[in-house]
Amino acid sequence: MIEYLLAVDGGGTGTRAILAHRNGSVLARGEAGPSALAQGISQAWAQVQQAVSAALSKVGVAQPLWRHCAMAAGLSGAHNESLRTAFLAQLPPMAKVVVATDSYTMLLGAHAGEPGMIVAAGTGSVGEALYADGRHAVVGGWGFPVGDKGSGAWMGLNAVNVAQAAMDGSAPAGTLARCIWTHCGATRQDMAEWVARSGQFAYAQLAPLVFDCASSDSAAAELLAQATHELESIAYALDPRRTLPIVVCGSIGEMLKDRMTSDLRERFALAAMGPAEGALLMLKKSLESMHEFREDS
Repeated sequence: MIEYLLAVDGGGTGTRAILAHRNGSVLARGEAGPSALAQGISQAWAQVQQAVSAALSKVGVAQPLWRHCAMAAGLSGAHNESLRTAFLAQLPPMAKVVVATDSYTMLLGAHAGEPGMIVAAGTGSVGEALYADGRHAVVGGWGFPVGDKGSGAWMGLNAVNVAQAAMDGSAPAGTLARCIWTHCGATRQDMAEWVARSGQFAYAQLAPLVFDCASSDSAAAELLAQATHELESIAYALDPRRTLPIVVCGSIGEMLKDRMTSDLRERFALAAMGPAEGALLMLKKSLESMHEFREDS
């Protein structure tokens, strides 16, 4: 007998969990630290447990009987089969487990399971669409530094390239280059050391400097135009007929969406639900297909 439904949204900055009754009604919510699979499988499961425990404590349950729980998790990195398999191996026996990417559960939540697309750009970027015939497509999301075009990390990496070119004397030292020097190092040695120790998250922290400098620096303005074009390209690749409603997600996406073409803006929609709610929807549908879930149970 399933007693609780657990729905989890886990990414590189935090984890959110929904605790629901077996009939689907939400009982409580909990939060914890990052649970992106690429940051460590054991850490991911520990943070998921912490978020679930925080929700359970609000209804007076200290520790669940996992075999009476069904869980759906949308986790960053779940597209990597080896990481996904390793995460599943960490779990105790449960009545049902469904794991997908956090962008897929974001898609489900954004359109309440109906046809539509998301263009998500924060630290990374990805686009996903659900079509009327049930097909699902993904564009982008290849990861930093080879992909995630239009994202905060991509923007920061290109801003560092601008600063390096200015340091070499092969490009003008504009406002953006000088801001990057202040943040990353004003000498060749300091810049090299910053680059050697920095990863995706550190580059993404430079993105606000690009926005700040756009009105005074042509290189920064061009980077914003390029980033906008990359996100537009994701949308057009997903929906060449230009009919699907679009939810633009993520901090960078929110700041760039007003720059996008008018035919995209005309189809912008507000997200119906969040990604944790999308995970709950995914779990309900999975249980319904197995005749294990009823709204009145």
